[in-house]
Amino acid sequence: MAGQQFQYDDSGNTFFYFLTSFVGLIVIPATYYLWPRDQNAEQLRLKSLRRVHGRCLWYRLRLMKSQQSIVPTLKKAALLFGWAVFLLLAYKVSKLDREYQEYNPYEVLNLDPGASLSEIKKQYRVLSLKFHPDKGGDEATFMRIAKAYAALTNEQSRKNMELWGNPDGPGATSFGIALPAWIVDQKNSMLVLLVYGLAFMVILPVVVGTWWYRSIRYSGDQILINTTQLFMHFMYKTPNMNMKRLAMVLTAAFEFDPRSNKEATIRPTDNIEVPQLIRELGNINVKKKEPPFCYPYSLKARVLVLAHLARMDVSEELDEDQRFVVRKSPPLLQEMINVGCQLTMMANSRGGFHAPRLVTIENCMKLTQMSVQGLQESKSPLLQLPHFEEEHLRYCISKKYKVRSLQDLVSLKDSDRRSMLRFLGEEKYDEVMSVLGSFPHITMDTKLQVLDDEDSNNITAGSIVTVTVTLTRKRMVDMFEKEQDSTPCTGEEVATTEEAQADASKAKTKVWQNKSKGAKKTAKSKKKKLTKKKPTPAPAKTKQANGNVAGNEVVAAAAAPATTPATTPATPAAVKEEEDEASDKGSESDEGEATKDSPSERDEDSDKQSDTEVDEIAGDDEEEWEALQQSIQRRERALLETKSKVTHPVYSLYFPEEKQEWWWLYIADRRDQTLVSVPYHVCTLQDTEEVELKFPAPSKTGNYQYSVILRSDSYLGLDQIKPLKLEVHEAKAMMDNHPQWDIPDTEEEDEEQEDSDGIEESEDDDEDND
Repeated sequence: MAGQQFQYDDSGNTFFYFLTSFVGLIVIPATYYLWPRDQNAEQLRLKSLRRVHGRCLWYRLRLMKSQQSIVPTLKKAALLFGWAVFLLLAYKVSKLDREYQEYNPYEVLNLDPGASLSEIKKQYRVLSLKFHPDKGGDEATFMRIAKAYAALTNEQSRKNMELWGNPDGPGATSFGIALPAWIVDQKNSMLVLLVYGLAFMVILPVVVGTWWYRSIRYSGDQILINTTQLFMHFMYKTPNMNMKRLAMVLTAAFEFDPRSNKEATIRPTDNIEVPQLIRELGNINVKKKEPPFCYPYSLKARVLVLAHLARMDVSEELDEDQRFVVRKSPPLLQEMINVGCQLTMMANSRGGFHAPRLVTIENCMKLTQMSVQGLQESKSPLLQLPHFEEEHLRYCISKKYKVRSLQDLVSLKDSDRRSMLRFLGEEKYDEVMSVLGSFPHITMDTKLQVLDDEDSNNITAGSIVTVTVTLTRKRMVDMFEKEQDSTPCTGEEVATTEEAQADASKAKTKVWQNKSKGAKKTAKSKKKKLTKKKPTPAPAKTKQANGNVAGNEVVAAAAAPATTPATTPATPAAVKEEEDEASDKGSESDEGEATKDSPSERDEDSDKQSDTEVDEIAGDDEEEWEALQQSIQRRERALLETKSKVTHPVYSLYFPEEKQEWWWLYIADRRDQTLVSVPYHVCTLQDTEEVELKFPAPSKTGNYQYSVILRSDSYLGLDQIKPLKLEVHEAKAMMDNHPQWDIPDTEEEDEEQEDSDGIEESEDDDEDND
């Protein structure tokens, strides 16, 4: 039986195949993922943003970074070096000779395949005389010739040749190892063992362990777990948190502690510069002894955040630290919002403690806007625009213009706006208009329904309510030259105006709702009549027919003057004649209906009416089914699609990095200061976006007043509040016996009679067959 044989590559040729494959597997994917993208495209993008965002801090920092960075050059050099090594190895492999060749005895004897035995003997005789060692020939060559002659003349050797391809029979299976032989040499065994132990027992465990212990310290949003627990503790401890307390909790995050984050630094100069900033800022609760607010890292971060909101100048040493703190603030505030939502859901499901108040969560959103724009809460939103200072606001809030918000400034006529901003030159005015025109203008449409229910418009106690909100984004430049009344209000003004409009139209809404209820009741009553199949009485039908005919004629008479030319107005006499004709036609119809006294005619009419009602009900069901299928397909597409979070760059004069324009959308009960639905972070709004907000309806029946709130995470003064009214009805009782399973006694008797008739007929047939 053949054995096994392992052969190491003494010459090193096979090792080059392995090395070439290994280098290729690294260089090719690395080139695809790490090759620097086209720098010209980034430069062109920045150039297109220069007119609007040229004064932004992040824009200036990006330009400086692109000019000073040498990372793309180093990446290109490393990748080119890798390709050079790969091509060199490939060239080396192409020049290697194949050592293994298939054994062919005919080739050894210089004969054609299939030569006869006499030709083989003759050729062997000639070659043996030439290469025999006694004749001065080569011994190795003669041995190969003798072996080939034996393979072609000996019967056993010929069989081995045919079966195994070797005249000696089956040989040992050879395995080639693409490593040089010196690796397993006994002289180098200690060195190789040391390298293996260092690589697999020291370096690999250290790398994996370091990665693991670093990853478990962070949440999915790259926030330290300790920071999340800190936020949860203070939000549970203080459900109603004002802006001062919120800033203290924010700056106590472990991201600002050098012991937890290497990016945070404590400098020796902080002992001089931080107290100086504290004196300039005023009261910031320095003497508070509650940990961790009294720790040096927390105090420094708080001072830097408040100095950023006050737009104060800091030294060069603190400027870098301030950029780090401000850059980290929006994701930390988003984590605080998530924590507040978790506590709210826990309080609603379990109870036992107070959930964070709505004002706490909304203060987190406001603080995010403030940190992005570098503004205090009491400052005017107009200071987000370039070249606007505190002394310029007196021109805007004067009695003549009364401009206090961005919407007020947009609604002005161009002449009034130019007159009000006369303190700006032409270039500065054009820049302000460009920036203002790039600000977002959002329109919000809401649709309230209960999905997966027979009556999607009827909200019952405990049902899952779905509010579909359609957001449409446009630019402020599209709203120029419009009156102030046509622009949407923001904040609390929206709530007051829309509530007033809702109260004014309250009676109309109730009337419409009553009509719909009446229509539903009539439809149900008609269904019951159809199941019973009882003919309607003749007098009632006559009245209904009279009403329909008269109503149709009146509508036609009222519509006729509208279609007549303006030169022939309808006179009162003509109108009176038309009314008389209509009444005559109505009396004729009364006589015609009165003649229908036969029950068969009445049954035919009732059957026709029932058929039309069934068709209408079936059509409504098909429309509801199609709408449900479309909503399901839309949700499936939303789950499968992966949209980019790159929307529109935010105009921010003091934020240190490029910020994308995102929004929060949620439903709240502003009277009870509670969240109704979890805030949805809209990160993909470029032109239009459809968002579904779901929440359980209250368990008690009645009317409820909620608010659909849209808040920006980047701009001040662009928030929108839209009222949402809910009318909760009692839940439908579960039916023990559905009408479609109720079989009347007469039908059961008929079925039994038919069965018995069938049995008798079969017996008669059997007798006939006999």
